[in-house]
Amino acid sequence: MNTKRPRFGEIGYALVCLAVFTVPAELALAEEAKGALPANATARTYGSGWECDRAYRKIDDSCVAVTLPDNAYLTDSSYGSGWTCKHGYKKNRDACDLVALPDNAYLNGTSGDTWSCDRGFRQRKDACEAITVPANGYLTQSSSGSGWTCERGYRAIANNCVAVVVPENAYLTASSFDAGWECDRGYQETNGSCDAIKIPAHGYLSERAYGQGWECERGYRSEQATCVAVELPENAHLDFSGNDWDCNKPYRKRMQECT
Repeated sequence: MNTKRPRFGEIGYALVCLAVFTVPAELALAEEAKGALPANATARTYGSGWECDRAYRKIDDSCVAVTLPDNAYLTDSSYGSGWTCKHGYKKNRDACDLVALPDNAYLNGTSGDTWSCDRGFRQRKDACEAITVPANGYLTQSSSGSGWTCERGYRAIANNCVAVVVPENAYLTASSFDAGWECDRGYQETNGSCDAIKIPAHGYLSERAYGQGWECERGYRSEQATCVAVELPENAHLDFSGNDWDCNKPYRKRMQECT
């Protein structure tokens, strides 16, 4: 049996040969795992796969050059058409058509492919027509509705601003609905006029916008048009409203007594 040990130089030579033939094989496996790159593509920095270079877009497993129409520019996306129209142009299939801007209109949005009418005009189909504002009216910011509203003291009736007739002891309101006025404090609306509220003894003006316009003081209750004293039965006290009574504990209310 040959028991001669290999010399150090022979061992080093063998390791170098093994490395030379192993590394290319590992690189080949890695490239195979990534998949072959098509022309005009670049491997993704993170993860697997690839992306088309700028001016190319992905179709199936290849990168096809983007056909750029007039008045368009390239986008950073490798999907879709790969281009978009310049400001003032609108995409129409494979072309960019000039946006037809009517008189008294302007391009809007960052894309510039739509338009809106100037202030004082409103869109009617493909044109901007002037808004007719009646006397005692003014333009609004809204693009819907009439486009105008009436000044304070007037209200819209048909296409005009008609003056609000304010009765005596009343004042104008900012509301464009209802009558356009309200009665002064101490008065109540009755058939288009403001009549003084008659407050009975032991009563005071109410802050409520409805009802009789007054309330009774604590210890009194409303009865028809007067305030009558609350009569407390034995073992009772005025309740939280002050206009009625409850029984003291442990009594219970039965009819007009505490039992």
